[in-house]
Amino acid sequence: MADPAGDPAANHPRRINCVLVCGGVWHDMDFARLELLKLLADDPAVRTRVFENYETIDALRGADILITYTCDVTPSLAAQEALRDWLAAGGRWYALHGTNSVLRLLESGVWDAPRWAPLFMDLLGTQFLSHPPIAPYTVTIADPDHPLVAGIAPFETTDELYHMERHGDLHVLLETDCTQEGTGFAEAADAPGKHPVMYIKQHGAGAVLYNTLGHCRGHYDLQPMLDWWPTVDRCAWDLPVFRDLLLRGIGWLKERDHTR
Repeated sequence: MADPAGDPAANHPRRINCVLVCGGVWHDMDFARLELLKLLADDPAVRTRVFENYETIDALRGADILITYTCDVTPSLAAQEALRDWLAAGGRWYALHGTNSVLRLLESGVWDAPRWAPLFMDLLGTQFLSHPPIAPYTVTIADPDHPLVAGIAPFETTDELYHMERHGDLHVLLETDCTQEGTGFAEAADAPGKHPVMYIKQHGAGAVLYNTLGHCRGHYDLQPMLDWWPTVDRCAWDLPVFRDLLLRGIGWLKERDHTR
């Protein structure tokens, strides 16, 4: 019997090179990293490299798919330009939770969202501005016919509800109505209203899928501001619907043309 590994005509799935960027502050990055790697490992064709930032630019250029879970991690201009070119050529990027955050603490004691990375935020489609205290809210379906959310019913989650500045045309899939201002943020007065929770932004042949859900925090994740956080927060990670959204998003990533 011929060895399938040595047979160029053997019918086997093509390897999919994934880059996972998971790093930053004020979140349980160990938990998020492990959960995402477990989901990616469900498909043996996906081979994943993990980084804490975007500065391994050759890895970004060579990736078939990209997933990011970060907070206050801003790529250098060179990395942003590489991401722009990669998306335009057909790359697909699943960006989660705080990927769109740039935060600086002002002397007044509130958090500001400086506009230091306009290209990055244009790629992502939004920039984080504020959120109210973590509390339950209802997520509704903005486009029930889209495969990424088809069959999903409105659901309640206890998570950070993101108020965001929009950049460009967004195809909103999930959304929520907010009645509260953000707390502790410089730009919170206009926060009440309808906000996207998950959306797609097209870039040439590629696209970004952004999902704002998925806050997580352990006891040590607010150091050095706070030595011990009293609870372990998992928020939407505890919901089967969030796992479903993650798996659908990974499936969407793998639908791109990997023949280049």
